[in-house]
Amino acid sequence: MNYTEMKRGYLNGWHTWNVRSVLSHVHMPEGLTLNIALKEYRNGHYLKETLVGRFPEGYARTPAETAYPGPHAFDGSYTEMTLQWCDMEIRVESAVEEDELILLVTPVTKQIRPAMLVLEGGFLWGRDGWVERRGQTLIAHTPAGVRTIYTTGKAMSDPNIPVQTAFLSVTLDAPVAFSTNIRRSLADAQALVNAHRLTYYEKTSRYGALHDMYEAMECALSWDTIYDAKNNRVISPVSRLWSINSGGYVLFCWDNFFAGFMASLGCPNLAYSNLREILNEQTEAGFVPNFSYATGQVSADRSQPPVGSAMLLETYRILGEKWIVEDMYADLLRWNRWFAGHRMNPDGALCWGSEKIPVLFGNRWETEGVHATYGAALESGLDNSPMYDGVPFNPETNRLELEDVGLTGLYILDCRSLMELAKLIGRFEDIPELQERMEKACSGLENLWDEENGFYYNRRTDTGAFSRRISPANFYALFSPHVSQVRQRRMADEHYYNPAEFYGDWMLPSIARKDAAYPEQDYWRGRVWAPLNFLVYLALTQTELNDVRHDLAEKSAALFRKEWREHRHVHENYNSITGEGCDSGNSDRFYHWGALLCTIALADAGFIKNLGKPLES
Repeated sequence: MNYTEMKRGYLNGWHTWNVRSVLSHVHMPEGLTLNIALKEYRNGHYLKETLVGRFPEGYARTPAETAYPGPHAFDGSYTEMTLQWCDMEIRVESAVEEDELILLVTPVTKQIRPAMLVLEGGFLWGRDGWVERRGQTLIAHTPAGVRTIYTTGKAMSDPNIPVQTAFLSVTLDAPVAFSTNIRRSLADAQALVNAHRLTYYEKTSRYGALHDMYEAMECALSWDTIYDAKNNRVISPVSRLWSINSGGYVLFCWDNFFAGFMASLGCPNLAYSNLREILNEQTEAGFVPNFSYATGQVSADRSQPPVGSAMLLETYRILGEKWIVEDMYADLLRWNRWFAGHRMNPDGALCWGSEKIPVLFGNRWETEGVHATYGAALESGLDNSPMYDGVPFNPETNRLELEDVGLTGLYILDCRSLMELAKLIGRFEDIPELQERMEKACSGLENLWDEENGFYYNRRTDTGAFSRRISPANFYALFSPHVSQVRQRRMADEHYYNPAEFYGDWMLPSIARKDAAYPEQDYWRGRVWAPLNFLVYLALTQTELNDVRHDLAEKSAALFRKEWREHRHVHENYNSITGEGCDSGNSDRFYHWGALLCTIALADAGFIKNLGKPLES
């Protein structure tokens, strides 16, 4: 197999791949879409599209919906979404049976006057086709043939709805089913949906007490996955709200490498698509950019944490297919060389940076912080971290005046991962080069060890002084094979378990608890972020610190379950004082990398074998 063949086979069937509403079901490749909308009659509001995590602010005239994402099988065979809106609660389920779609809409609560349920038909992305209404059916004319959409609902008419295509409108005072090509009774539709629901939960039951961890991870990735018609690809942007506000989609570098790895637990095609497509954004200079917008803009001045090789390695460990390694290896090696050439100091330690670039789009990210401290902080992925407050930027080297433990540790991981991948596909000639760069980075890391305090600290390159502002990224030093067990234990006992720094009920905080910025709990200033927990856990797999690893897994699961059980949210970040996610407007409520907390728990329980270990193990 190759990537083109894999993608061709993936772009077929029914999916929720519309960029906007999660209640739109699209048949690929023709782009036929069926979108569920609602009108209520107490005030006459109309809900044309449903999104997860939309904030109520600014919707005083048209109330925002609250969507509770239920299961979403990777293959689209079963989905469930519960919607609360205008004092109504509605459950929407779908099932796919031999390429035919069944939609089941069940009102949980009722209004005095029943709401109207609208099913809009149309074609997305300028695809050829048209939809017409004949009585209580829709007829969709596609290049591949005709699809007929039936309903069990009772017809309801209202010309005052914002619909521009053919549609079916029915009274929502009882369960309603829609089906394609086969006219099904309500009982038949309910039986089919029930059967698919049972199959889904049988699959998740194999994870035992952690079934909710797997379900949440699959749910987050599947609901956030979209089809990018411009590039004919399936991708998983971090959330639909981010995509809508970015011209159609936005891909972030380390976010999507993590998404590829997570998808490998249940959907090889989605795993390969996310890994390959974010790597396809690689710039002419050789780095994978911080972001890539649907508009065509990328962050041409900066990259992001180099986790791609490690996530490809872990994906291979799970799926065992060499072709994707052969497909991606050369580009990952090029990225590794770029970091060495542009971010490595002569002593081997690395600094985050930002290149000087021309303004091409007029977007704020081409000017705000570019070739300055903020741009380099953005490259770290820890945008407003206090670690970078007041650190000078060197315009000659294009780097912060700060040797960074986190970046140096991640670069060591990148070299180690690439050497494993090189051995796998027979690129033995590259290993000496990678080994040399890794040893140089390890040497630079050793210069960041503070024996008195038993920790690796960032060091200012202009003054030579250690920076005492620490984050979980300081634990990435554990990726180095040269950190002794004595040092590992000191790092754990004196820092991980230190309640003035990291230890507590909700962890790991993104800056030490004793830091002056910690009480702010504003984005990377004290909140818990799943990728930090995950990378620290991955670093711990290189050590004998089993107690720390298990503790972090338990803490991560407890943090995730709090918001998941209360709201079905997968948060971008969490308050490390209260464990909440909804307390901040800077925490997207359905951001897929929050599910990395789930993968930690799954790995620790043995559902992800040999995470972080050499392949021969």
